[in-house]
Amino acid sequence: AYFRFPDFLRKTREYDLFPSSFSYPFSSTSSSSSVSKTGFVSWYLGMVKSRPVLTKSITSALIYTAADLTSQTIALPSTETFDFLRTLRMAGYGMLILGPSLHFWFNFMAKLFPKQDLFSTLKKMAMGQALYGPAMTVVFFSVNACLQGENITEIVARLKRDLLPTMLNGVMYWPACDFITFRFTPVHLQPLVSNSFSYLWTIYMTYMASLEKASTTTGRLTQ
Repeated sequence: AYFRFPDFLRKTREYDLFPSSFSYPFSSTSSSSSVSKTGFVSWYLGMVKSRPVLTKSITSALIYTAADLTSQTIALPSTETFDFLRTLRMAGYGMLILGPSLHFWFNFMAKLFPKQDLFSTLKKMAMGQALYGPAMTVVFFSVNACLQGENITEIVARLKRDLLPTMLNGVMYWPACDFITFRFTPVHLQPLVSNSFSYLWTIYMTYMASLEKASTTTGRLTQ
């Protein structure tokens, strides 16, 4: 017989597998913890409703900050120190560019394809892979290269070297994430879900953005 998870959840509610008598000694701690979590979620949802762009931008900035620090922790030798200027660049990108763009992109997709059925979800995914993903990847590399002092020629060389490998890796990662985001998530929370998925992706992206300048000599680009 197959294990049915929804039936299992229903039965746990019917039979009350965790009666209050079992948890009485810990009821005060559990209750306060639950209230604090509920309070934070309610506060966050309220902020998403009242100040959507600002809230989503700050969320993006925090996730990019955490992802870059994680990336540096993994990649840096133990003898080197953190590059907090790099982290600031990533946080600024999340705050000023990615956060607002996610808000408007997901709202645009919701207006263009208001349903969350399978066919609408696939159309949103296709547009994301064909338009939003490539555009934002170009913006990400270009902005970070510019902030590191690279000129137009060097930025173009970096894009020639890094853009295609990044896009190919993105095709292997993002479709499943986009399916969950578009199919099962309310529109106002889609940037949050997308940002959550982007944590692992951003670790990779911040590493790519931190690579040395690409060679501008004709015929060969090096890392």
